Amino acid sequence: MAYRVPETAGEALDELDHQLVTALQTAPRARWERIGAAIGVDATTAARRWRRLTDAGHAWLSCHPAGIGPTPPLVAVVEVDCVAGALHEVAAAIVDDPHLITVDHVTGSRDLVLTAVFPDQAALARYLGLRLGALPGVAATRSQVASAVHAVGSRWRLDRLAPGGRDVLDETAPGGGSGIGRGLSSADPLDLRLFSLLAEDCRMPAADLAERAGASPSTVRRRLERYQREEALVYRCEVARSLSGWPVSVTLWGVAPPDAAARITAQLPTQRETRLCATLSGPHNLLLTVWLRSVQDIPAFEARLYARFPELTVTDRAVTLWPLKLAGQVLDPRGRRIRGVPVDFWHDPAAERAEADLVRRLSVPRRPVP
Repeated sequence: MAYRVPETAGEALDELDHQLVTALQTAPRARWERIGAAIGVDATTAARRWRRLTDAGHAWLSCHPAGIGPTPPLVAVVEVDCVAGALHEVAAAIVDDPHLITVDHVTGSRDLVLTAVFPDQAALARYLGLRLGALPGVAATRSQVASAVHAVGSRWRLDRLAPGGRDVLDETAPGGGSGIGRGLSSADPLDLRLFSLLAEDCRMPAADLAERAGASPSTVRRRLERYQREEALVYRCEVARSLSGWPVSVTLWGVAPPDAAARITAQLPTQRETRLCATLSGPHNLLLTVWLRSVQDIPAFEARLYARFPELTVTDRAVTLWPLKLAGQVLDPRGRRIRGVPVDFWHDPAAERAEADLVRRLSVPRRPVP
């Protein structure tokens, strides 16, 4: 069935909805009895409310590995310029690329901003040169590598729980760590099956996970405890930004002096508005994405930044017009979930063949022109 843009009149989240989202942001795998107790309703009401929100695309849960391997994945920020009239075709062509965490249509001097994960620099080069740069409609790309990620959206909270409700939920539950995750040094076939099932439904009970993965419930529970202990999974509970009370997303590029960068990046994640904070490899060595109440709040937010960090210079800014993809979820123009794309590294046999062919060509010396 073709997707139909839903009516927007009358859409709103009430206070109980906000509390429910906050509870699931805090403890995404908690039983409905605990979630209900945290927000003052019974388990059935909590589950029914959540189903209503997810069916409408107003809120959702997702889960993906923080990384697998001896080294952490490479995080890159890619700016894409599109040929006039081709932006949506380019977005549709890349939105299912599994390593793209976010795809934003933005204002300013670029059309799209992507955040992506790669196993290494070679994979980033292959993607830029043999996949993204080769797409019809792409005029240019610019990329920077994140040398450090200090804050991510999985740690952002609506913060609508009463103090008593927060006490009911344990912040050491899945989702309560740094939000960035350490990943696993290695993963066996059972780990991979469990990751796939949790990406499908991160609240799936251990008994159901065990049945579908072909393992015993005790084995699955031990694996889940290990994932939590080692921060191997990133859990996210998101809400459509247009309904969150924070409808404006702004990405800021800045320059911080080397002797002040560590202090600034240690404090930026504590700001209420911060969704993403990263140190970059390029001339703009700091990236900050924030959610604000209105466009009119942008100058005031920047003024507060300058007052707190006079060494920091904001060099560019972009407002997100359409968050096409967020944390592996495809969204409509108002930020409501349409469907999910499991997060994984990108593999493209055609690009790999083209890379191998280029390497063969480079291995043959060019004869000098007489």
